[in-house]
Amino acid sequence: MASKIIASTVRRSLSPKLLPLIRPLSTAAAAAAAPAEPYDSSAGISMKGVKISGRPLYLDMQATSPVDPRVLDAMLPYFVSQYGNPHSRTHLYGWESDEAVEAARAQVASLINASPKEIVFTSGATECNNISVKGVMHFYKEKKKHVITTQTEHKCVLDSCRHLQQEGFDVTYLPVKSDGLIDLNDLRNSIRSDTGLVSVMAVNNEIGVIQPMEEIGEICKEFGVPFHTDAAQALGKIPVDVNKWNVSLMSLSGHKVYGPKGVGALYMRRRPRIRVEPQMNGGGQERGIRSGTVPTPLVVGMGAACEIAMKEMEYDGKRAVKLKDRLLNGIRDRLDGVVVNGSTERRYAGNLNLSFAYVEGESLLMGLKEVAVSSGSACTSASLEPSYVLRALGVDEDMAHTSIRFGIGRFTTEEEIDKAIELTVNQVEKLREMSPLYEMVKEGIDIKSIQWSQH
Repeated sequence: MASKIIASTVRRSLSPKLLPLIRPLSTAAAAAAAPAEPYDSSAGISMKGVKISGRPLYLDMQATSPVDPRVLDAMLPYFVSQYGNPHSRTHLYGWESDEAVEAARAQVASLINASPKEIVFTSGATECNNISVKGVMHFYKEKKKHVITTQTEHKCVLDSCRHLQQEGFDVTYLPVKSDGLIDLNDLRNSIRSDTGLVSVMAVNNEIGVIQPMEEIGEICKEFGVPFHTDAAQALGKIPVDVNKWNVSLMSLSGHKVYGPKGVGALYMRRRPRIRVEPQMNGGGQERGIRSGTVPTPLVVGMGAACEIAMKEMEYDGKRAVKLKDRLLNGIRDRLDGVVVNGSTERRYAGNLNLSFAYVEGESLLMGLKEVAVSSGSACTSASLEPSYVLRALGVDEDMAHTSIRFGIGRFTTEEEIDKAIELTVNQVEKLREMSPLYEMVKEGIDIKSIQWSQH
């Protein structure tokens, strides 16, 4: 649809006198020659074997967020006119791109109360996490051999830790309580003289719980251990302050805060200075931490997204609470056996992870074709295994299989929430009608007391 609009705009902007001058194989010629096709959504949409009447409601904000139109406006000039390489030092195109990159660096830093000199641009939070976990331990490998993290971290942190284990490092995976929060005494007791890093996610991507960051930072400061946090889901949603949290490294992502995909930022504290071994070799950009040409349009977009978030975070937060309450109450008023996964007090309101008793999770997801939701992290959603995050909370396997994560964002409307309630309730009721277990529960039978025979 967007390409048709662009083609139409190009055709209108081309003077008839200029058309003969267009090279026959150019994209402009293709746009000028392309016939305008009216968009028809009445036939519905069919993709990957699934046919639906139209585009579904989008309630998967933890997977990615739409680009804010104001962010796109800020990015466009650096695609079409100010397209210089920010590392070109000999002409205007490079100077203006470099200036834009530094302005974006300051915008990102301002949102987390850091210095622009402490911000390193990357391709995303996954790269930031790899640099932080592996980079720190490789740099200090002669003296530090131990890492502490949690069982509910993002997969890229857990995989980085497993990679270190294969290299001979020790890793402690802290358990979490039933509300998803770590026990601070467990953290304190796990720190050793050779502990080189503590890595704890600020806001969990699957269940939205907010860890006690200031308290964790205080413990790390007391023992002189660097503290890393994956704050991709926290940026622009809750107040983030690198000094109050006492973090040494922080991973950030553009597309989780209404910015573009493909860009992230790594905060690295200067005083006391934290050192890392670069995970990529090249031209030495970004102070040698992350070589490669900095993508000016993407970086400008992330900077603009952070500036907007700073202005609108309080309003967005209050609105997310209102919509979350509307969604949860709307579902619970009509359904029993609905469980909120994770702490109900310490959580980001835009993430509502629910389990529905007596239904099969994959069937529920497939039945909700008109609502874009997920059963957990987008990075692990291809797996049919129950969420490792929910299992770490002690959630029964059958309930973990039935979890749905609803993600509420800046552009979510009350009408979309009401429609999601209607579709979710109808599908759960439909599946429960076919469930013999639900029939037994309604008859007062305690399912857990039944001794099932093996065949």
